Formats: sequence, C-alpha cells, structure tokens
Amino acid sequence: MESDGERPGSDLTDREVEALHEVELGVEWLRRAHGKLVEFHHNTGHAMEHLDTAETLLRESGHDDLADEVRDHHLPRGVVDEDRWSYDVLESFEGDIMAELGAFEEQARVELADGRRHVAERRQEHEWKRQADE
Repeated sequence: MESDGERPGSDLTDREVEALHEVELGVEWLRRAHGKLVEFHHNTGHAMEHLDTAETLLRESGHDDLADEVRDHHLPRGVVDEDRWSYDVLESFEGDIMAELGAFEEQARVELADGRRHVAERRQEHEWKRQADE
C-alpha cells in the first residue's frame, strides 16, 4: 500500500494495474447493460399496458376478434422464446453474469491491490496533480 505523496498502486506492476483496470471497466460496461435491461423491462411493461387498454377499447367498439387476439396471444406471451418475460431475462442477467463478474472483480481487487478500487484512475489523478504542481 502506498503512503502520502507516493504514486498510487506503486506496489503493483503497470500490467497488474492495466489488468485490474480492464476488469473494472468490464464490470462498469456490464452495469450499463444492466441499466438497458431495466429500461427494456420497463418499456416492455408499458407496451403491454397499452395493449391491455387497446384490448378493452377494441372490445367496447365491437372488434371482439382483435380484442381476443390481444388477450389470448399478445398479452400472455413472453419477450424471448414466447415464454420468458422481461423480468425473467433481467433476473437471469442479475443472478448469473452480473453476480459472477461482480464477485470476480472483488476477488481481483483483493488479490492484486489489497481491495483498492480504481488504481489506474488514482494514478492518473496523481500524475495530473503532480504536473500541475511543477
């Protein structure tokens, strides 16, 4: 571990810092993907709510065949393979790859950097501040 004024991560090789940074970036991009899946889940839910309203309006206006198709075919189906709903896809993502890679990131930080986060960014910050002081 570094002391005040020492270059962050000085106990690590440049390759170790780079590797750890790539792991952290991978997990950060996975978090972005998670956000898009949450958005997908919410957008799908809103779409289905509109179709539910359409079913009622179609029935009220005498178009029972179309209303029945919405009720019997479109509303009950999933978004993947006609059986998996958006919440199920989101839960699988969270419970599988997101959980596993989150644990791997923590393991890598503990093994390489005594649990420290963002060593590469801390090095960059240190360098910019050093240059500004010259």
